Parts: sequence; structure tokens; C-alpha cells
Amino acid sequence: MSAEGGAPDGAEIMTGTTTPEARIPRRRVAAWALWDWATQPFNSVIVTFVFTALYLTSESFIDPEIAALGEDHPAYELALAGLTSGLGLAGTLAGVLVALLAPVLGQQADTAGRRKRWLAVATGVLTIVTAALYFVEAAPSYFVLGVGLIAIGLVANELAGAQYNSLIGQVSTPRTVGRVSGLGWGLGYVGGIVALVIVVVADASDWWGLDTSNGMAYRLIAVGAALWTIAFGWPIFVFVPEPGATGREKVGFLAGYGRLWRDIMRLWRDARTTLWFLVASAIYRDGLAGVFAYGAVIAAVSFGFGSTEVMIFGVAANLTAGLATMAAGIIDDKIGPRTLILWSLGGMIVAGLAVVVFHGIGPMIFWVAGLVLCLFVGPVQSASRSLLARVAPAGKEGEIFGLYATTGRAASWMAPLLWTVTIAATGATIWGVLGIIAVIVVGFVALLLVKIPTR
Repeated sequence: MSAEGGAPDGAEIMTGTTTPEARIPRRRVAAWALWDWATQPFNSVIVTFVFTALYLTSESFIDPEIAALGEDHPAYELALAGLTSGLGLAGTLAGVLVALLAPVLGQQADTAGRRKRWLAVATGVLTIVTAALYFVEAAPSYFVLGVGLIAIGLVANELAGAQYNSLIGQVSTPRTVGRVSGLGWGLGYVGGIVALVIVVVADASDWWGLDTSNGMAYRLIAVGAALWTIAFGWPIFVFVPEPGATGREKVGFLAGYGRLWRDIMRLWRDARTTLWFLVASAIYRDGLAGVFAYGAVIAAVSFGFGSTEVMIFGVAANLTAGLATMAAGIIDDKIGPRTLILWSLGGMIVAGLAVVVFHGIGPMIFWVAGLVLCLFVGPVQSASRSLLARVAPAGKEGEIFGLYATTGRAASWMAPLLWTVTIAATGATIWGVLGIIAVIVVGFVALLLVKIPTR
């Protein structure tokens, strides 16, 4: 892999960001960052802390005869493990679809100058699927519908995210890309805090007398998350300009795979650092995805957190991650994104191991180690986006960020698979954490081998 400190190959470091002297209107930056805020309820409330953790993987979706045996019965714990592993399978299938679609759709958007159109389509699908979770009633027969809708939402969210990330060049310069990226991720976490606080208040108020039987509280939360996306997602389509077409000849969708292969070969010849980073980041980002997908499940199943406690932890986690991410954006521009990512991954590994090794202490270790982990997860996400924005070939940002999503999803089987295998082998959800940490460790080592040339 590329050697650091040598004279950089001009083809290695190319960027679609605006020139350093350009002045970006603050309204444009805010509109771009607000999309992270708008879609965060799907990540925080639906996927991580509330809908899947407290509802979709609860006893409402296991055989009533097994549920009647009680929490201390081995069959009960095994049934819950089956739900969590089923959720992992849905995530794996979603990853396959993203891997197949993201780079070619990004390429099509680059060629036609329609990144915002594809962003609008994917955001619309995400909104509809989130609202459709209203129809997932509290019965075992609805579990497949629930995980199916979650899987579609994950696909739409990833495809939208690839287009959203590719627009960062419209709202930043090479000198500010780290801060802008951190602002977006930070606003996303703050949006997650506000959404979770609303849910906590509603739960504490007993939903103001509404009938919450048959999972109605969680189903209403899904509708609220969809409305949130509509309310705050529109500014990016109004205030952020479309980059415009690249001038490349348009090709059909299937022909796009041939062009994609040729572009990958060109990256191998002319911008190998970019390609190696895509591979390394794919691995550790799958570990991050495992943290988000299963963190609250661990809290509820392994540490006995109640619904209110899970949501309060979610608020604390998002607050910690949001503040750390905004601060890390400034650090990113000072020390470089690669260094920031490595330090953050190291902190995540230590915190994750502490959750497993000291889980006998009880919920307190999850609170402490979990919040420490959240201190690092946001900076990894933000710095990864800014690093790729710095090394992406000009005019191919949509395709490169599509590849970013694809390589991530090409490795997306790792965390769900190791999560599922460790749980199946041990019969206890807590050991699934080791599977996630193992993926992060591999990603850490892979990134150590990627040397980003100095600009």
C-alpha cells in the first residue's frame, strides 16, 4: 500500500471540493448539514435505540408459549437470540443490495448531473418505509414484515447517504471539509437527541392517555420519525446547488457495471490510495454499523435495561457522540483524518472489550464503557467522509461515494455474521459484542497499512 511521507502522486490526491479561496454561503452549509438531522430518527430511534431494540426484538414477537416460560428459562433467552440473529440476517441482505446498486447509481447521477434527484428518490423511499412500520403489529407473524421494512429502509438510507456525501464538495473547501463533515454528523446526533427526548417525554407521560396496546406506541413513533424527515429534509434540495454533469457519455444501467470495472482499474493504476482506503474503511465501518444495529439490543437483552433506561442512554450516547464529532471536525483539519480515525478506532476497541470482560458488574459497566465508545464512533464516521472527499477524483464524487457504500456493504456480512455465529455458539447475546469488536480490530489493522500521502 502507498507509502506515507513521500512525494505524493498528483493522481492520488484529487478532490471535488471547492477551491480554498471560495466562500461558501452559511445557508448552503446549514441546508446540507440539516439532512443529517432530518434522517437521524431512522438511525437513532428506529434502528438503534427504540423500535428494533425495545419492540422488534421483544417477547411480543416470540411464541406465546415460550414467552410464558419467563425470562429465566433457557428457551426464552434462545428465542430472543433468534430474533436478534434474524435482525442481523435482514441487515446482511440489505447490505448485498446496497453493494450491487450504490456505485452504479452514483455513476449515473454523476454523468447526468442528478445527484440531488437520486437523493430525493432514496429519501422518499426511506420516509415511506419508516411510516409503513406503523403496520407492524405486536405478534410473531409480523416479525418478517418488520425486519423486511427495516432492511428496505437500510438500503434507501445507504443509497441516499452516498449521494448526500458526494455533495460535500458543494458546501466545503479543502481547508474546511473536516469541519463541515463534523458539523453534519454532529447535527445528526443532536437530531437524534431531540427525537429521543420527545419519545422519552411521551413515554413518561404515558402517551397522554392514548391506547398503546398492540405496539401502538412504537408504531406511532415510526410515523413521527417519517414526518420528521419530511419536515427537516427539504432545505438541501432548495439551497444546495447541483454539481452538474461530468461530461461523460451516458450509458445504460447494466453497461454501467462495465464502466465501473474500468474505473476501478483506473483507480488501481492512478489513485491506489483511494482504492485501499475504500477497502480498509469498509471493514471498520461494518464494525461501526454493528455498534449502531445491536448496541441497544445488548442493553435491553444482556443488561436488562427497561424501555425508559434504553432511551435515556440513547440521549446520553447521542449527546456524547454529537459533541465529540463537532470537536473532532476541527481536529481533523489540524492533524489529518487518518490519524483521527486510528486513535478513535483504538478507543472503541478498548471500550467494547470492557463491556464484555466486565459485564458481570452489571448495567454500570455498559453506561461507562458504552459512553466512552460513543465518544469515538462519531469522529470515525466524520473523518472517514472527509478523508474520502479529499482523495476522490474530481467529477466522480457520486461514483466514489457509491463505491464507499458498496465496499462497506461488500463487507457488511462480517459484523452480522460474527454477531450471529457467536450468539448461536454461546446461546447468549452478550458474546455477540466480541464479533463486532473483531471486525473493528481487522479494520484498524487494515487502515494502518494505508498510508495517505501528504497533500
